[in-house]
Amino acid sequence: MTQHDAPLPGRDGRSGAARTDHVVVAMDGPSGTGKSTVSRHLALRLGVRYLDTGAMYRAATLAVLREGVDLADITHLIDTAVRANIEISTNPHRSAVSLHGVRVDDEIRSAPVTSAVSAVAAVPEIRARLVAAQRDLIGTGGIVVEGRDIGAVVWPAALPKIYLTASAAVRARRRAGELGSGSDLDAVAVDLARRDRLDSTRADSPLAKADDAIEIDTSRLDVDEVVNRLVGIVWASAGHG
Repeated sequence: MTQHDAPLPGRDGRSGAARTDHVVVAMDGPSGTGKSTVSRHLALRLGVRYLDTGAMYRAATLAVLREGVDLADITHLIDTAVRANIEISTNPHRSAVSLHGVRVDDEIRSAPVTSAVSAVAAVPEIRARLVAAQRDLIGTGGIVVEGRDIGAVVWPAALPKIYLTASAAVRARRRAGELGSGSDLDAVAVDLARRDRLDSTRADSPLAKADDAIEIDTSRLDVDEVVNRLVGIVWASAGHG
């Protein structure tokens, strides 16, 4: 797992590079809460890097699907996912994911990958491998990291820890919008509920709000409103309020 992006200069008008070069913002929550968009925009506002850990699990899942591995064959599943050469950019201006040297940004968002990713991500050996890679990418900080177990497992020392939520109806509508016209809203809602159940009940690193996380309901907020609130939280956490 590698990335080749240099740290970004501060962009918030407060000598951001000097004040955010070690910050690690943990952004957790289920799908449809606006997490990816908000995390990337927050990274741009702070002048720091951005890591989408979910894309890493999706890339591993794509590797498994390409080899036709039975999801019940745990040994083969682990071997295939661990051997996958995944590269991910941490530059919020140009997010990119590659598998074995080929860009797979669109393919990892496909329906087959979405349907299988929770099963792949639930395997402890795969999670351990990817969590280690995520920690290497976080390094000394200066990054917004989004996922489902960042504040609780990947980087417990993150400050601040954010947990985004939204109503089930809003989440389904947003997800359907991402999938494009022709999406069945009811089917999307059912799939989101399925993924929530799988991610929240898995034995290893389940989706959960960290005890010291700040919860923000995005149901009635637009992206700018959420990001503005988060910028204030980050500065307050860093003691620069």
